[in-house]
Amino acid sequence: MAVEDGGVGGDQKITVTQIEGRGRAVVASKPLTAGEIILKDSPILLYSALPLNPHSTSTRHHQIQNLYCSHCFKILSNPLSVLPCPLCSSTTAFCGPTCRSTALISSHTPWVCQTLTRLRDCKFPSLHTEELQIQARFLVAANNLSRVSPCDFQTLLSLQGGPSEDANAVFLHSLISSLCNGESINFTLELTAALLAKDKLNAFGLMEPFGDTGERSVRAYGIYPNASFFNHDCLPNACRFDYVDSNNSADGSNLDVVVRAIHDVPQGREICLSYFPVNLKYSERQRRLKEDYGFTCTCDRCNVEANWSDNEEEEEEEAMEEDNDELMVDSDIGVKEVGEEEEEDESDFPHAYFFLRYMCTRENCWGTLAPLPPSNGAPSSVMECNVCGNLKRNDDGGGIDGDDALEEE
Repeated sequence: MAVEDGGVGGDQKITVTQIEGRGRAVVASKPLTAGEIILKDSPILLYSALPLNPHSTSTRHHQIQNLYCSHCFKILSNPLSVLPCPLCSSTTAFCGPTCRSTALISSHTPWVCQTLTRLRDCKFPSLHTEELQIQARFLVAANNLSRVSPCDFQTLLSLQGGPSEDANAVFLHSLISSLCNGESINFTLELTAALLAKDKLNAFGLMEPFGDTGERSVRAYGIYPNASFFNHDCLPNACRFDYVDSNNSADGSNLDVVVRAIHDVPQGREICLSYFPVNLKYSERQRRLKEDYGFTCTCDRCNVEANWSDNEEEEEEEAMEEDNDELMVDSDIGVKEVGEEEEEDESDFPHAYFFLRYMCTRENCWGTLAPLPPSNGAPSSVMECNVCGNLKRNDDGGGIDGDDALEEE
């Protein structure tokens, strides 16, 4: 579903508008309550984040090559129900007949299957890099989208990102065209470059399940046209949740992303996500934003931290790792409630409140907490982490299980 300027959703919670210097942005059309669902969006395109040739990259990739369904990307937890693709059984697997039959007419058509097989078998040394293999997967998926859903393909073309000087585009365009044996549509080099730029600026990563080590990779990438309009802020007022491995969705809705308000948002305020974990220090955030998205962040947090020395950055990282209660007692800071319109806090660590209240304290997680959706108009006191899924109560900070949360709500 394409987003039209003027509103998103039936109840007009948010509006897409132009903000000078930020381009299209999502703004609250009415006051939003903490935990309120701002947007639920479905992907128009999905593709695996695993390399085509796992042997040429890492042992780990080889081990997880068939860990996820190739259509819904859930964990293949029941080996007895796994079904192979009838054409490429050794490299593609599905969690059941529904996913397989749907994929064969949508995401994994015979054309996709044949093209990916040819890419795996090609002998170009340059394709042995993981980046090129994943970009090749995207271009095959985009080409296929133009065949099975021209309307969604036009939506993809409408997203931010134009032709750029990308050496990979020249190589991949030539390679995929040569392997399609005249079966591909008329993808020009300029269109290939533009598609790669749109993927870089708009794709959301669907992560592997959280483990105690904190090391997670992307299992798949998806283009979510409505969610792509959210701009970045290093202290966001909303965060994204996904429930890929949910057992409660037999209709494919496990692939939807849900954006919820972290705290109350006044009408007219821009709603922003963080494009990466909020615990990253200033220099790392700026490097990633420049390399991956092409801009320098000038949010309130960055404006403060831009004047810090390297030692102060290290002190910030150490402060975030301390116990929350200890940090509140020991730090000489003035904290104001989120949403209050007051003068800029002059403390050395004005955003400490955010980390105290909205950062998950589970070891190696660094996820962001948002309240569960309000029930009957009443805000929830249960916070959910968007990375590890842990729940905690706002009042005592203690962890709770899912049943307790359901009973409260």
